[in-house]
Amino acid sequence: MEKWDLYDKHRNNIEKQITRGDEMASDEFHLVVHVCIFNSKGEMLIQQRQPFKQGWSNLWDITCGGSAVAGDTSQQAASRELFEELGIHYNFEKIRPLFTINFERGFDDFYLIEYDFDLNELKLQTEEVQAAKWATKEEIIKLIEQKKFIPYYESFIAFLFEGRHHYGCIRP
Repeated sequence: MEKWDLYDKHRNNIEKQITRGDEMASDEFHLVVHVCIFNSKGEMLIQQRQPFKQGWSNLWDITCGGSAVAGDTSQQAASRELFEELGIHYNFEKIRPLFTINFERGFDDFYLIEYDFDLNELKLQTEEVQAAKWATKEEIIKLIEQKKFIPYYESFIAFLFEGRHHYGCIRP
């Protein structure tokens, strides 16, 4: 039974919690995080969702993501999700999300990090992840075209790859 903290439209915690799946009022929002890990070759770690996972079953996705649970900061949620889904320890305490996308029911924080490691060290969460691999921007876009990847905008995937080294939208 996963509990979420709720926020107002300005991202202020309203000191209210709900259980995942419960209905939220129209002026209540929750926090989601995504982590994109890139290696020094410029490839992104992607994961394939389990066939029995609700929502986007069997499709490939960016490195990891999920809802913050009650009491989590964005950084704590990113660290927890990355460890739960892939077995990777990473300290997010001294960084902030590269950007946040507002969606209908909440805030989606995106962390883009560069981190080299051996794929054989991953510990995939069997309830959620069936496979993981490194992929180039072109490989991900091809998977999207083949309907084998969550249907993100291609320009969004390009933005992840291009913007991963600095904050903001202006080229250094």
